[in-house]
Parts: sequence; structure tokens; C-alpha cells
Amino acid sequence: MVFADRRHAGRLLAAQLQRFAADRPVVVALPRGGVPVGFEIARALGAPLEILAVRKLGAPANPEFGVGAIAEDGTVVLDRVTASRVGLTSSVLDETVAREARELRRRVARYRGDRPALDVRDRTVIVADDGLATGVTDVAAVRALRGLLAARVIVAVPVGVRASLARVGEEADEVVCHTVPAELRGVGFWYEDFTPVSDEQVLELLNGADAWGRREPG
Repeated sequence: MVFADRRHAGRLLAAQLQRFAADRPVVVALPRGGVPVGFEIARALGAPLEILAVRKLGAPANPEFGVGAIAEDGTVVLDRVTASRVGLTSSVLDETVAREARELRRRVARYRGDRPALDVRDRTVIVADDGLATGVTDVAAVRALRGLLAARVIVAVPVGVRASLARVGEEADEVVCHTVPAELRGVGFWYEDFTPVSDEQVLELLNGADAWGRREPG
């Protein structure tokens, strides 16, 4: 284990990201697990904190195995070779996308409410996640932010598998990863506490960002 919990991981990552502070970046966290990580990065850099809802598209027999991802703007990333191998037919894919899109809408409404999303146009954006296994959710996030005309997109993760980091690096301007093990064994293996993050904890952290004055108007 390298990290006590996600916030500890965020503090360690923040030290590697200090060189971006002069760019006045926006930190965009991927709920739910990326929010504690992003909170610590945003606080250390004096940056605004935003969320970008992204959901994994799981294999039919193993929903935890991601063969694709969908972002809140409708951006879909799909590993078609893997999807075909695990039996993800077009009809099942359509059902999965529809189900995950509903969950994305729920999360956006819960976390952002009536507040408009931060404008990332022409800004440096740091995407915060709690780990990178297949990388599909991070690729979806990067593509969504490109569509929002972000100037630079930096993906920051505490731990990740080398091949997936390379894949995300083909999409992002840079990938910053604290720990790159020879064998991942699962993201949670590298945390002492990898308890799932609740909606209430996400809201508490976003409100905390408000309290120390680091949320900018939309």
C-alpha cells in the first residue's frame, strides 16, 4: 500500500503538479472516487474545483470490467475489439448507454444543482481520478473537455497501469501518475482505505471548495 486514502493520494499528487499553478488551472474531478483526490489538488494549487460525470460501460457478465465509457455530454468511448469479445452486442450496448446516461444525469443534478458548469475554454484543466486501470473513463473525460475547448488537458492519477497510461497519454497533453507498478492488481490494492465515496461525501467536498473560496462562477 502506498496511500492511506484518496485525500492522502491527492496531496502527494499535488506536489507533482505545482508546476501548473502559474497556469491558473481548473481541477476537474471524476466522481465519485476522483473527488477527494481532486479536492486536495485544487486546494494545494489554489484552483477552482469542478466535477465531470463519467460512467464506465461494463461487460455484460462482469459490469466492473470496463469496455467503454460515457461522459455527461454524451461522449462515448468504446473498445470495440474487447466489447465484441465479451459479447456486448449493439442492443445490449444501447441499453447500457441509456442506463448509464440516466445515472450521469442524476449525478450532475445532485452534485452541480442549478449552478452552471465552470467554463474551461482556453484553460489548463487537470483531470483528477483515484486510479487508472483500463483508462476508458479518463479518455472519455479528455475528449469531453476537448469538446469544451480546454487549452490543455492534464490527467493526474495516484496509480495506474503502464499500458493504460500510455493510451490516455495519446489523448491528453500530459499524464501525471505517482505510482506505476509492474502489476496493478486493482486500484484499491494501493490504498489502505479504499471505501467507496458516497454522494454525501462528494457534496461535502464540493461545499468545502466553496467555503475556501475556490469555486469560480460559471
